[in-house]
Amino acid sequence: MERQVLCGASYYEQKFYLNPVYEVLPQQIKDELKILCVLFVQEVSGIIILEFNDQGDLNIVVTARDDDMYFDEIGSELKVRQMRKEKAELFAQLEEYYKAVEE
Repeated sequence: MERQVLCGASYYEQKFYLNPVYEVLPQQIKDELKILCVLFVQEVSGIIILEFNDQGDLNIVVTARDDDMYFDEIGSELKVRQMRKEKAELFAQLEEYYKAVEE
């Protein structure tokens, strides 16, 4: 399965990453993705990655170090559900963009 990382953030490294391929996105969308990811890891710890699968669907992948006592697994699942609900329009637009560009 081919994956294409859109962006991500790490609580451990205190960094946000945006794949350079997507630097062409409007600044407002890039800012929204950064805020979304950074707030997520500040709240639940761990690492969050937004990536496209080979069908062009946007997946949210959350991981944590085994020794991370602060990682809130239940909270992260709830936060991902909330994010999917509140950002459904943004995610749908990003999926459309990805499918259009990758064709």
